[in-house]
Amino acid sequence: MAETRILGVASAMPKLYFSQQEIYDELRTYWQDTLPNPAVLERFHQRVGVDGRHFVLPLAEYRALDTWGKANNVWISSALELGEQAIDGALARAGLTRSDLDAIIFVSVTGIASPSVDAMLINRMGLPTHIRRTPIFGLGCVAGASGLAQAADYLRAYPDRVAVLLSVELCSLTFQRGDTTVANMIATGLFGDGACAVVLAGANHPAAKNAAKGPVVIDAATNFYPGTENTMGWAISEKGFNIVLNSDVPDVIHSNLQRDVDQFLAQHQLTRADVGSWTLHTGGPKVLDAMAESLGLTREDCAASWDSLRRVGNLSSASVLLVLEDTIYNRRPTPDTWGVLAAMGPGFCSQSVLLRW
Repeated sequence: MAETRILGVASAMPKLYFSQQEIYDELRTYWQDTLPNPAVLERFHQRVGVDGRHFVLPLAEYRALDTWGKANNVWISSALELGEQAIDGALARAGLTRSDLDAIIFVSVTGIASPSVDAMLINRMGLPTHIRRTPIFGLGCVAGASGLAQAADYLRAYPDRVAVLLSVELCSLTFQRGDTTVANMIATGLFGDGACAVVLAGANHPAAKNAAKGPVVIDAATNFYPGTENTMGWAISEKGFNIVLNSDVPDVIHSNLQRDVDQFLAQHQLTRADVGSWTLHTGGPKVLDAMAESLGLTREDCAASWDSLRRVGNLSSASVLLVLEDTIYNRRPTPDTWGVLAAMGPGFCSQSVLLRW
């Protein structure tokens, strides 16, 4: 199987950063007449393991986003700005330029546009007009891992080419100001804004020979769990995206993840004991705990994920890519270490990617 290499990963975060207390104070003030018990909101915000988050707007300006259209317009303009920054950052780390790109995969679940954001970025950045475009909506938190798998598949078919995966998630623009359900209160305490891009090259591209850049993508596996479509996702209405977040998410993880990862590794004559690096989606404390418990991992094994959750919250599809960025540039495993990157999301489903450092 032809191998593809990750050459560069870069995040781009909005300049505004608010502490968890600042966000809670704004929501408590906004919801003061409709919030049955403010202590419940405060408890949720305190228990999600988040110190603060990046938002694209000052907190007071969200009150003016009283229609889905207004929020989505902010999503488009902010996605273009952050997307350009992330792609340029990843290209710089890869030692490549915009003209080197042959394919772009764009993932997001927090806004929509047609033409899609990847098309707008071709115009904005002057990207090659022959570039292969794949915009993906609806995969949610799993899309960062799934996008890596899609990029690797493309580069196995065209091993002399370069692809970029771009994730932009502006979760603050989806918060429903009139919704005081438990799911929405948890979402307002957990999710943040940001973007991340990953540049990869096929096995025959000269840049792929540089082992100092990043790990090689060996293989990927997708697992879909029938009958779990109500576990996580959006209920979309004229108001926009209403969070669907069922309390049985950890149970679904416990029931499936270990089996699926073990079967995936066995296809390569490996076991979990052979894996020295774990890159897990920062879904929240209960999700991270469930993933770690299912896989028999310690808190230290998942340290990069816990640190990312604490610093910036859950950025949906971008989260696992932020953990990958941190691992490459701050916690790089020794050469030839096996790694697994994994995320779960709406469907309900999981995506595992096997890496070799």
